[in-house]
Amino acid sequence: MAQSTAVQAQAALVLNPRAQVLVIGAGINGIATFRDLALQGVDVVIVDRGDFVSGASAASSHMIHGGVRYLENGEFRLVKESVEERNSLIKIAPHYVKPLQTTIPIFSTFSGVMSAPLRFLTHKQGAKHVERGALLIKIGMMLYDSFSRDGGSVPRHEFVGRKKALSVMPKLNPGLKYTATYYDAAMHDPERLALDVLRDGLDAGPHARAANYIEAVGSDENGVRLRNVITGEEFSFASEVVVNTSGPWTDLTNGALGQASTFMGGTKGSHIVVDNPELLAATGGREIFFEHSDGRIVLIYPLKGRVLIGTTDLEHDMSQPARCTEPEIDYFFDLVSHVFPTITVDRSDIVFRFAGVRPLPRHDDEQPGFVSRDYRIESRPLGNRPGTLLSLVGGKWTTFRALAENLSGQILTILGAERTVSTEGLAIGGGRGFPATDAAHQVWVTAHGDEVGTTRAAQLLARYGTRAADVIDFLSLEPDAPLVNNTGYSRREIEYLATTESVVRLIDVLLRRTSIAFVGAATADLVDELADIVAPVLGWSAERRAQEVELAEHLLHDLHGIEFATRSVAASA
Repeated sequence: MAQSTAVQAQAALVLNPRAQVLVIGAGINGIATFRDLALQGVDVVIVDRGDFVSGASAASSHMIHGGVRYLENGEFRLVKESVEERNSLIKIAPHYVKPLQTTIPIFSTFSGVMSAPLRFLTHKQGAKHVERGALLIKIGMMLYDSFSRDGGSVPRHEFVGRKKALSVMPKLNPGLKYTATYYDAAMHDPERLALDVLRDGLDAGPHARAANYIEAVGSDENGVRLRNVITGEEFSFASEVVVNTSGPWTDLTNGALGQASTFMGGTKGSHIVVDNPELLAATGGREIFFEHSDGRIVLIYPLKGRVLIGTTDLEHDMSQPARCTEPEIDYFFDLVSHVFPTITVDRSDIVFRFAGVRPLPRHDDEQPGFVSRDYRIESRPLGNRPGTLLSLVGGKWTTFRALAENLSGQILTILGAERTVSTEGLAIGGGRGFPATDAAHQVWVTAHGDEVGTTRAAQLLARYGTRAADVIDFLSLEPDAPLVNNTGYSRREIEYLATTESVVRLIDVLLRRTSIAFVGAATADLVDELADIVAPVLGWSAERRAQEVELAEHLLHDLHGIEFATRSVAASA
């Protein structure tokens, strides 16, 4: 049997253990840097100890946003860059990034005016939390609009009074005085967007290589010691530049390389996904973005027929796994009741929960909510051999392209190379040629619907962008059928993902190649069905297949709160 794409990539590193640049950490910022360097023709390798985009980047709020609240911290450069990148991503990744109407319920007019300068100057909340009123929010909205001058990406903000607000969204708390509505952007499938960015880098040529489940465990005179997490095999990998983009684990990675650092001070953010039709309807398709009673900025966000609720901002020990706790869930229920007092949400509605750690800089006694969301790059010699170690501190989803351009620019300078390709305005993956109008959408669907039907073609276009054409070609090579336990996917589609997208573990399919787990569709029978499809593609033995099922169910239960009922008789037979 032919090796899987992941095994081939892992083996290729052992056969040729050198490159100009080694990127450690395949979250969105590492992947974007890999893409940028690959497009310049740089000999570059990226590795991750887990699956691609399985760490902090997999625990986002699914938003691409300018960061209106960062204005209060005085981070005007970051807000300007974020708004510009948001507008750009709507254009270059339109298959995954779309304008999102966002509404802020406001309960006072002048509250917070006196305390705002204190927050701005000291980055502290003060002894007693004071709610931000309409005047402050209006000023913030005007500033925010001023950073978005290209005019065509999103509309400007709108303020309305209580009566009009409740006529549009009648389930809102009737105690509000105003609402402010503006636009940011929704990121429907973060993991798939990251995989598109990765594929763009790989498509640049054989000088760009990527391998998941490869961990940096040390350093010697020959380079960075890498270990295959699946097989345990270790080898040395030489490069002129080592780039540490392992996010909140940056200090731990540097420590493993013998380059101890104390750059990071990430905070934990948790979310829950609920299946509550009343709450979904109450949002009216808008994100509700507001200040809770403790001053934390939180959100209620309709997504994929579910509602995403988040997020917390808590100190976290990086030696421990991040989990969404029961007190955090109580906090989320409290914030829903604050905004929609007549709607009841309880634990039976939760279909998925997740938590991650933001890759924030060390902040000592500064309150988590005021810690800068900007990024910086730390440089030092490798130490035991010639070369440079660059460590990325900070960074967020919205600015990944600009950040990568900055970071790769520094790397090109070190290598004595010139930039030959700009990523500004360059379409990402399935965003290339994505139909921009209803008419163009119909043309694409009709043209690609001969083999799978127009309904299925439209579904695949929404799921993969124009890269759906490759999926459709694969599906049409052999007979196909919907999954028994999830008719939204088909057998050949899962085979395609396992064959072409570096799947190593079953959990990779459930969490990152699809959104099956996110929407609460991961049943025991479906896990079994997926294992039966993936196992022959990846050459798993019966023992390995059983291990993958057990591991997937353990991780889904332990990290994401999914309870697995007893298997059906047919599935267990």
